[in-house]
Amino acid sequence: MDSDEGFEEFYRATRHRVVTVLFALGGDLGEAQDAAQEAYVRAWQRWQRIGEYGDPEAWVRAVGHRLLMNRWRKIRNGLTAYRRHGPAAAVGPPSENTVALVTALRQLPSEQREAVVLHHLADLSVADIALQTGVPVGTVKARLARGRKALALLLGTTISEEVSHA
Repeated sequence: MDSDEGFEEFYRATRHRVVTVLFALGGDLGEAQDAAQEAYVRAWQRWQRIGEYGDPEAWVRAVGHRLLMNRWRKIRNGLTAYRRHGPAAAVGPPSENTVALVTALRQLPSEQREAVVLHHLADLSVADIALQTGVPVGTVKARLARGRKALALLLGTTISEEVSHA
């Protein structure tokens, strides 16, 4: 019997008990199932060693319990931070210009949109865009030129106006 088969047998024999214990400890079935799943994944990754333990189920339960506690700590810390800092400030709706720009960008071919966004919003150089997208520098320049021209038409501006406002 290979190690994977031993794990499958172990999993089938113990999964219900482990989830039941974690559910009883944490009080949330979904969280218990998630923690058990993660604990079993970790056990499977180390099965050659853990399978030799006297009680591998205890190891899975302990790991699952630690995962549950870590999740509860994160939730508790998040609530503490929320109480300390309060809710996030309300954000107003996007401006008309933002809506128009996003609408226009959606109408561009994806390659042009990518070039324009990476250059003008992410402040990447033409060479950096070429490296990131895996295309020649000349191709990036052409996509930028075509994208800018298309945006100018879609937004009802001229390219010189667009450049002077940038």
